[in-house]
Amino acid sequence: MLAKRLLVVIILLPIGVWAINQGGWVFALMVALLAGMAAWEVGNMFAHKGLKPAKWGISLGAALIVLMRYYGGIESSAWALSLVILLSMTYHLIDYERGRESAASDFAIDLIGLVYCGWFIGYLVSLRQLPEGKWWILLVLPIVWLADGGAFLIGQRFGKHALSPRLSPKKTWEGYWGGVISGTIGGWGLAALWMIGAGPATHLSLTKGALLGLILSVITPLGDLGESMIKRETGVKDSSNILPGHGGIFDRIDSWLWAGVIGYYLVIWWLG
Repeated sequence: MLAKRLLVVIILLPIGVWAINQGGWVFALMVALLAGMAAWEVGNMFAHKGLKPAKWGISLGAALIVLMRYYGGIESSAWALSLVILLSMTYHLIDYERGRESAASDFAIDLIGLVYCGWFIGYLVSLRQLPEGKWWILLVLPIVWLADGGAFLIGQRFGKHALSPRLSPKKTWEGYWGGVISGTIGGWGLAALWMIGAGPATHLSLTKGALLGLILSVITPLGDLGESMIKRETGVKDSSNILPGHGGIFDRIDSWLWAGVIGYYLVIWWLG
């Protein structure tokens, strides 16, 4: 299992870093692909409970929302979000008229795919488009990875007190605080490193790096627990098996969904 996980990381991490460095439509397309696949997985998970979300519709809709975030900013992605929600409602109205009794519940699942997977992950595109956006992205996402890694290692070694017994029995408070410490220190260290690459005009600072690390590592575990809630209700172990040893796309981006929006608005605030 560990070998499979490492192999996936070795293959995908360079691709992700390359897309971040390229920015523009390359990065937007990668994020749109993640959004579409995650939305499909959400629909598929609830299909196990007998619900019938519009999987193709929310997958394409989530991707469209992200692409519009790139081409026209938050305003354009807002009209795209509005459009796909209205289309989703229309689809389920027709489905109900044809005899589908749980069409309203199906529509609610569509909203998870469109809003949670599409609108929220679109903030990574918005963050990349900010001044020095490449460095902000390379700060926000690695902080989440370092916090996750620290939480896992400390939890495995010292974990005794369950953090959330119903949602995720293996997570502990010791692991959580280990993640907070590793994320905060990691944010400080990454900021120091990226300041060299960004140059003297950078808006980055050691204080901002540490503060971003602290805030993200404290809050983003809720994204992981949120996905666990969905998996518990739908009775699945992973959102899919597309990534050997890791599960699905939704399993991998659950914390990114929180990190993107929180990181974006923090940076906006710092930039004035």
